[in-house]
Parts: sequence; C-alpha cells; structure tokens
Amino acid sequence: MNQEFSVLLFYKYVRINNPEEVRDIQRALCDKLSLKGRLIVALEGLNVTLEGTKENVEEYIEELEKDPRFLNIHFKRSFGTGDAFRKLSVKARKEIVSLHLENDINPNEITGKHLKPEELKQWYEEGKEFYVIDMRNDYEAEIGRFRNAVTLPMRNFRDLPDHMSDLQKYEGRTVVTYCTGGIRCEKASALLKE
Repeated sequence: MNQEFSVLLFYKYVRINNPEEVRDIQRALCDKLSLKGRLIVALEGLNVTLEGTKENVEEYIEELEKDPRFLNIHFKRSFGTGDAFRKLSVKARKEIVSLHLENDINPNEITGKHLKPEELKQWYEEGKEFYVIDMRNDYEAEIGRFRNAVTLPMRNFRDLPDHMSDLQKYEGRTVVTYCTGGIRCEKASALLKE
C-alpha cells in the first residue's frame, strides 16, 4: 500500500526542567507512531525533524500540543518519501543548537524581533539602512544568500563566538540575521543583543 509521507520540522525555545523525562516521552510517542528522524531535548527547548505518514505526523502534533509548553509552534511540513531517515534518534543534550558558551543564552528572555518577509522586502524597496548577517555555515552561504549579506567563515554554528569581533562594527545599527529554519538566527540574535 502506498501511503503519503510528510516531513515535519520545528523548534521551540522553552524552558524544560526535565529534559530526560521529556526525551523518554518523545521517544515513546515517536516509536508508537513509527516516526523516524532526529529529536533533541534540552533545558532550552526542542529541536525536531521527523518523517512519517501524514496521519501519524498530524497525530504527533496533536499529542505534542497537549503539553502547554509546546503550544504556538510554527510547524514546517514538506513532502516525504518514507525513507528520509534510517532510524529515530532522540537525545537529551545541553543545547538544542550548540554554541558551547560558558554562560547560557536564553532566547526566551532576549532575542531579536521577528521580521515578516513583506517587511524585509519593504526595507529593501525603501532603501532603509540595515545589514543582513548570514548565520549559516560557509557551505550553506556558498550555495546562496541574500544580496549583500555578511557571511562569516564558520564551518559550524558553534564557531560564531569566535567571530563576534568581526561583527562589532554593526553595533548600534539595524541588523537582520537569518539561517535555514530560524533556530540558529534566533539564538544568534540573542547573543548579538547581549
């Protein structure tokens, strides 16, 4: 029987005081629904990419949203093939996206403002002065980037603290950060504001 599959991608910065317990609950739910992919749970939140049948992915979302900590998530869905991932990996880690800082940054307490695509387009059209900083790795930036975007020679996001001095010249100016799914630029904007 040919079933339609869906890939689900999302993250949520939210305080999770019991990451190991949430990891175990998430693993059991994913196993029950035959979902495969990668799920990271940390004190700072969740970072998830899963694939399964469309029906099971929607059931996963329904179950997840029964926990008030996981409401108001921007879920990204795309078509799946059923074999995007070989297995399920569910881990508890220190961070959902690694910066390896001595002092943690909490994007729930400090972060940049979210900018809608229409607003950014308007800024370009009006000639507003702003600087776009790419928070992706050098490989991703090489494939394509925003016009006049500032890129950093980062092999991994965790290299960002080593390049903060390169960004000093933008202090006090309007800066737009971007990445692939939002998780890195949200955390990066918190680091920049701090």
